[in-house]
Amino acid sequence: MPRVSYKSSDVDLMARMMRAEAEGEGPQGMLYVGNVIVNRLKADCTDFKGLRTISQVIFQVQGGNYSFEAVQKGNVFYQRARAAEKN
Repeated sequence: MPRVSYKSSDVDLMARMMRAEAEGEGPQGMLYVGNVIVNRLKADCTDFKGLRTISQVIFQVQGGNYSFEAVQKGNVFYQRARAAEKN
């Protein structure tokens, strides 16, 4: 998996996103969401060009909507990040 630069606040935000998007899918599903975020940050294609931070990926708007359902519905912030997701 590609590495990206991050701050502790990025880890928290990404962990919250992983939990909001895929908690019902278990640890593997949440890991996939994390991989999607990192891959979009590293992608060099039209859809993800110009994204430089984890926050920009999570709050990206495409076609008038947020890219992630948890952000659209607001439930990305319902639960705190747990240590398991942060790791």
